[in-house]
Amino acid sequence: MTTVNDTALNKAAPDQSDARSHRTGSGTASAVRLDGVSVRFRTKRKDVTALSDVSLDVARGEFVAIVGPSGCGKSTLLKLVAGLLAPSAGAAVLGGEPVRGPRRDIGYVFQRAALLDWRSARRNILLQAEMRGLPAAAARARADELIRMTGLDGFEDAYPHELSGGMQQRVALCRALLHEPPVLLMDEPFGALDALTREHLNVELNRIWRETGTTVLLVTHSIPEAVYLADRVVVMSPRPGTVTEVIDVGLPRERAYAATLASAEFRGATGRIRELLGAAGAHD
Repeated sequence: MTTVNDTALNKAAPDQSDARSHRTGSGTASAVRLDGVSVRFRTKRKDVTALSDVSLDVARGEFVAIVGPSGCGKSTLLKLVAGLLAPSAGAAVLGGEPVRGPRRDIGYVFQRAALLDWRSARRNILLQAEMRGLPAAAARARADELIRMTGLDGFEDAYPHELSGGMQQRVALCRALLHEPPVLLMDEPFGALDALTREHLNVELNRIWRETGTTVLLVTHSIPEAVYLADRVVVMSPRPGTVTEVIDVGLPRERAYAATLASAEFRGATGRIRELLGAAGAHD
């Protein structure tokens, strides 16, 4: 079995907005808007409120990370935006249109790459095109572009068992970006990776975000990851999840990893998030 090693690439960073109102920067159009959304589930024994009155605007091209205790509704927020779950109250708006069902104009990356074992890296990426009925020639050209962008050159024909976990997640990211979605949703995409690979992919994702201009919503339990990648970090309360505070990171879009982690802005943001989360906080 061949195992592919991950390589670190470049750097990146975000934009700012009003943390008090949870709104985008002045005059900036929203890519995603949540207006007072609540989600309640009914179990056999009781009703459970997962989210309560959550409002948030995400500007086009912005990178927003969501952190909070386990079970606070972080992943539920992504499902609302994707149209995989309907709110019990309030509304989700994507690209100016109310979300009333599953949306095709998003990309979604999960914690596990979920690649098909019998398909090569390239054919796993192109599965997106097959499912959407995209023109084959254009899809192949786009796949080649993404393969180069993510450093998968030379491994296009490798099968999942021949790729490291980090490489598999790169394939999953390419698949999610193949149709050039305006919004990319990422649910703990690096949570199962070792620390070094995770750092490498943080750097790479930051660069890819800058190059593509895609709006990104990232759910993570890692405070350093959230602050390194995001323009703003949404800190949520324990269930029922509400927005406790939105932290403006205050870093330039192009970010060298070591220098960023040593900066006063990074230390200030991570310290504030830890203070807000307290004993129930996210781990590193």
